[in-house]
Amino acid sequence: MKQRKYIFTSESVTEGHPDKMCDLISDAILDEALKEDPESRVACETLTKTGFVIVAGEITTKTYIDVQRVVRETIKEIGYTDPSYGFDHEGCGVLDSISEQSPDIAQGVNTAEDHEQGAGDQGLMFGYASNETKELMPLPIVLAHKLCYKLAQIRKKGVLKYLRPDGKSEVAVEYENGKPTRIEAVVIATQHSPDVDLVTIRKDIKKHIIEPVCGEYLDENTKIFVNGTGKFVIGGPVGDAGLTGRKIIVDTYGGHGSHGGGCFSGKDPSKVDRSASYAARYIAKNIVGAGLADKCEVQLAYVIGVADPISVLVHTFGTNKIPEEKIEELVRKHFPLKPAEIIKHLDLKRPIYKKTAAYGHFGRDDPDFTWEKLDKVDVLKKESGSDLKEPKKTGEEVALDG
Repeated sequence: MKQRKYIFTSESVTEGHPDKMCDLISDAILDEALKEDPESRVACETLTKTGFVIVAGEITTKTYIDVQRVVRETIKEIGYTDPSYGFDHEGCGVLDSISEQSPDIAQGVNTAEDHEQGAGDQGLMFGYASNETKELMPLPIVLAHKLCYKLAQIRKKGVLKYLRPDGKSEVAVEYENGKPTRIEAVVIATQHSPDVDLVTIRKDIKKHIIEPVCGEYLDENTKIFVNGTGKFVIGGPVGDAGLTGRKIIVDTYGGHGSHGGGCFSGKDPSKVDRSASYAARYIAKNIVGAGLADKCEVQLAYVIGVADPISVLVHTFGTNKIPEEKIEELVRKHFPLKPAEIIKHLDLKRPIYKKTAAYGHFGRDDPDFTWEKLDKVDVLKKESGSDLKEPKKTGEEVALDG
């Protein structure tokens, strides 16, 4: 039976959005620690509002971190350089309240003669992949990120001089038989100077941002919304407080799949919130890349101070070509699952995290994003080939039939 059509929507934000600013600052501080001391333990939170930035958390490192410099340089790179915006890198206040990591946590995480490295906290982490795009990501979040990235690039290159750093996107994609077919709606909200009219903004954004990114999925029925309130002059930390970790769905899969609740930014890889989420994406992507399933979600769960995950789950939404139990066996055999193994295999003790903080942690074509590698595809294909078969239709799929 034919499945019904449905619409799925995802959003993204630019690096000038106050929450993303905080993610970038937290990860910039993490990178600064890892540059000189790869063994640094960092849990760094950032808060921003009109005129100030507060950095708080726990950092244990052998190097010196000039928090003032890192914060101000990051804000400058984002584009808050003009006092007329109400917030700028030179004029804002920067406060920090940072202590060392609790020894109660450290004793469960540190490697010792009688103790292998355990998880930095308890929790559950998810990874997801889908074959609907070349990135093996859901199309709505891919397009939402590309729109925001394009918006930032157009601003930084001076193509549209009235643009300011804050901005958001939203993309509603129509699916048929589980595959994306067209865009139902595109939403862009962009901060701008007060001396430009809405008609000009809407025309320019459609021409320079929406059509280049979404062109092949647009049709005569696609709805386009640009600055829906009619005005977006007050933005950034002046218009809205920002916090690290408040855009966890933007950072991951745009609402597809599940989320364990933990954010990534400001956390060194001993925190499984980050490293195990990257590992779960790595596993799911290789499963889909090997053709073992069209969609895959992987859950890993940990307890603080213990190396082995307490559970490993593979869910393929009825798209699996071999039994899910067999896929789980392959996962346990071929993928790193303990924190120390994950960190070593994905080479995570490097200062690579600032660039992950905006425009998504997954689906990016960058050699530093080692969790995006498809280096397990061949072995998965080889060891599963004799078991390949069409999956049975699940109850969930039947419920979606039209």
